Amino acid sequence: MWTAYWTTSPGTGELRTERGRAPGEGEALVRTLRSGVSRGTETLVHSGSVPPEIADLMRAPFQAGALPGPIKYGYLSVGVVEDGPADLVGRRVFALHPHQDRYVVPVDALTPVPDDVPSDRAVLAGNVETAVNVLWDAAPRLGDRIAVVGAGMVGGLVAALARTFPLGRLQLVDVDPARADLARALGVELVHPDDAAGECDLVVHCSASEDGLARGLDLLGDEGELVEVSWYGTRVPRVPLGGAFHARRLTIRASQVGAVAAARRARRTTADRLALAMRTLDDPVFDAFLTGRSRFADLPQTMDSLAAGEGSPLCHVIAYP
Repeated sequence: MWTAYWTTSPGTGELRTERGRAPGEGEALVRTLRSGVSRGTETLVHSGSVPPEIADLMRAPFQAGALPGPIKYGYLSVGVVEDGPADLVGRRVFALHPHQDRYVVPVDALTPVPDDVPSDRAVLAGNVETAVNVLWDAAPRLGDRIAVVGAGMVGGLVAALARTFPLGRLQLVDVDPARADLARALGVELVHPDDAAGECDLVVHCSASEDGLARGLDLLGDEGELVEVSWYGTRVPRVPLGGAFHARRLTIRASQVGAVAAARRARRTTADRLALAMRTLDDPVFDAFLTGRSRFADLPQTMDSLAAGEGSPLCHVIAYP
């Protein structure tokens, strides 16, 4: 028997058993080592805050059930192949699979984990993939002045990748001074929104707040671009399109990981993008995003705590027996 975590109804989750099966042709059996809670999306699922009109767009690759529940949801899983093609057996792999101790998936849904990437860090691959797509959408240029508004998981990862670019300026903008530890680990300047430098060529907005969006637009120079990455769930934020928005010819553009950024879509697949994210994780700096850890057996209580705003502010790792 296999065990998986299910959100049974808004605000309630439990571990359920299900009958396992052997892999067929072109499939592999994976025993999970670690999974990660993608806090922003998964707490929205847990609380039943995903708008019904976009429920289909929010489907995870191996989701079972449907919103608002019962639903088996998640997409950050690292395990070891126990059965399947000989070249994969014994290898660690990443899959966009919900929280479950064993599962069978097609082999083309697996991304090998390099030997120099620890299993805990490897669960970040799905989140780093989002950050890669953001930067493909944003297309920063030599000497650009960039502000990343919101130092949460996605904003922090965007800053972690952008710090390697030859930029003129990079600031991580957040109201929470506790994010200074993350910024320090990344070697990026953390500033309060009131103190952020203006005349930016590019702003990446990840705070999921009206104030952050308004401040991001304020920070742009004339004809600058704001890339909106935030996910608001059922909330409908007000966007300040009055004042000088039109006179300054500002641009707001959405970025979302569901499709490869248009600038790379003709030459990169989603598998290429995920493999790139995994290779990027050979840098130990990404350990700064691993801020919580608990047992798989405790996942129902862990999800309650995370949805209540307690505990890990970034990636919470789930360890399996």
